[in-house]
Amino acid sequence: MNLYLRYFDREILVETVDQAIQFLASIDDIGMNPQLERDIREYVRSDVYYPKRYKIRPRVYFIVIKTEARTMQDFKDKKALHSASTANPRERAVAPVLEQLNAVRFGWYEGTVNFKRVVLIPGTGKFRYCDTRFVARCKAESGIDCYGRIVDYLSTRVDGRSQFPSAKGKNFSFKYLGAVKPVEGY
Repeated sequence: MNLYLRYFDREILVETVDQAIQFLASIDDIGMNPQLERDIREYVRSDVYYPKRYKIRPRVYFIVIKTEARTMQDFKDKKALHSASTANPRERAVAPVLEQLNAVRFGWYEGTVNFKRVVLIPGTGKFRYCDTRFVARCKAESGIDCYGRIVDYLSTRVDGRSQFPSAKGKNFSFKYLGAVKPVEGY
């Protein structure tokens, strides 16, 4: 794992965190200190692969990027992109969730939506948001279709200011209950 660092037009590709710290210490504007050094070392040790941006002063930053590139040219040509096999396990788990949500499988689904419902406070005549859990069973062709049917149903029965979560978030879940049995005569 190598590190790419850039501060304005000064950039470098290094193999170790010590080389990165030495490069940053050579730039007077950055003002290397023990806290910044400790934070960079923690970033390099972590499983996080997104670029890290450090603020020097308002609108002035330097960046650190983990890369598999061996040379600066490989980095510039994007030949060493971080592969999914070495990605964070939580990042790999996202793709199967989206695949399940969009998988077409006609049948019965049970969907659960946790949303913010606007309710009237009787004594004051004012409104407030109330966390509400709604569970429904419906015929749908996918998890996203189940979500759409539930939200369509709720939006006609609750205050228009109520807030519904994203289908991709943790406040919506569904499970496939089984195929729809054919009805004779139709």
